Amino acid sequence: MTDVLARTDLGAVRGTESDGLATFRGVPYAAAPEGPLRLRPPAPAEAWDGVRDATRFGAAPPQPPAAPGTPPIWRPEDGMDCLNVNVWTPDLGGGGLPVMVWFYGGAWRIGASPMPHYDAARLARAGVVVVTFDYRTGFEGFGHLPGVPDNRGLRDQIAALEWVRRNIAAFGGDPDRVTAFGQSAGAASIVLLAGAPEARGLFRRAIAHSVPDGYHDVAEASGITGTVAAAAGVEPTWEGFAALPPEALVAAQDAPVDPVTRPVTAYAPVIDGDLVTGPPWARIADAADVELVCGFVHEEARAFLPSPVPPELTPETAGAATRVGVSGAERYRAAYPQLGDVDLSVALLSDAMFRMPTLRTAEAHAAAGGRTWVFDFAWRNPAGINRHSIDVPFVFGLPDSRFALRHLGSPTPDGFPALSDAIRGAWTSFAAEGDPGWRRYDASTGRITRVWDDRISDVPLPIAPSLPIWTDLA
Repeated sequence: MTDVLARTDLGAVRGTESDGLATFRGVPYAAAPEGPLRLRPPAPAEAWDGVRDATRFGAAPPQPPAAPGTPPIWRPEDGMDCLNVNVWTPDLGGGGLPVMVWFYGGAWRIGASPMPHYDAARLARAGVVVVTFDYRTGFEGFGHLPGVPDNRGLRDQIAALEWVRRNIAAFGGDPDRVTAFGQSAGAASIVLLAGAPEARGLFRRAIAHSVPDGYHDVAEASGITGTVAAAAGVEPTWEGFAALPPEALVAAQDAPVDPVTRPVTAYAPVIDGDLVTGPPWARIADAADVELVCGFVHEEARAFLPSPVPPELTPETAGAATRVGVSGAERYRAAYPQLGDVDLSVALLSDAMFRMPTLRTAEAHAAAGGRTWVFDFAWRNPAGINRHSIDVPFVFGLPDSRFALRHLGSPTPDGFPALSDAIRGAWTSFAAEGDPGWRRYDASTGRITRVWDDRISDVPLPIAPSLPIWTDLA
């Protein structure tokens, strides 16, 4: 391993090179959001003299542990200097490589680029420059405060993309061939930014895994703020929250979580009428010039249900918890007569949470003339499980992380290497040439969908019977 240098618009950085791959970590794209910058939109980072060490990740954004019993990715002593990028490049001295920028998921509540399952070395060795970065989550990134711009996490993302635009050529990348790719909250972020004037021109292509249905109007966001303020013992103002140590805000931010109305997270983009004007798919028609691959895991909802699924969960109770209602459950029974109650309930909830938001994005983008492709990740692990986030290890080619083991099991399933190589090849081909390798999604030609499984196939949309049920609600 040897030291290598690159120059950004703020100063020189020193990374490392191993086996032809150069890596730079913890390079600031914005100032640390602390002091007067706390809970504010990102501010420009200051330039530095000399050479900045970029061999270690910066701090993760303040957040709780990802799950009970897992080690925290952020500790109070880490501080707030969390707005950084990391770059993997296979041709530091060259130029013109396609660029892929990863947006992590985490229900708008957690997520950080130093998480081991986001190591991009294997992906970059396929011939692309890969950038990962951190954006604020939880209340720091998505809490509503009077007089302060909403959606600070999304504004962090724009600032990171602007850094890429200005600097990626110094790392061998082509700033005109940037692909934003991400999963869950990261996927929704990409879809939101694709149609936002503030992000226009910052990426040419997008890959969105599992776009969720989640957003707040200002009234709901204000109610969440009030609940968190009461839990933290402060006034629901910028002054009240900015005086809280980050760890105190992390400790209080889940107070609005409720097993019925908000079982996973209290945070989502706020419809502020400025950066966000509606749900993720609302402005995707304005981004017809952005080439789009989007898709879902076939049984997304199993990640959020007990195993085994309790018998009291029926299509009717699942429907009652969603916009389709009990009457919609009857339509599901007619649309999928081959499914039993448990599988039908999973299908309905998977549609409500991720599959229909993803397809509404694809439908609107394709109808506007955009180049659109859709996938259905149907692979099951040896225990027969397919669920939200199981696709992420395949993208990065990393079956051994704690995250991957939770989804894949151990030892690594026999089918993992081949399917991972195929997905990674499709994604890097799309980043390079704008073609992932299967027919575009179009209503007039059967909505052809790539099914990722041990046997890869291109078929008419497998969940087409769900579409009219949800279209009638729009």
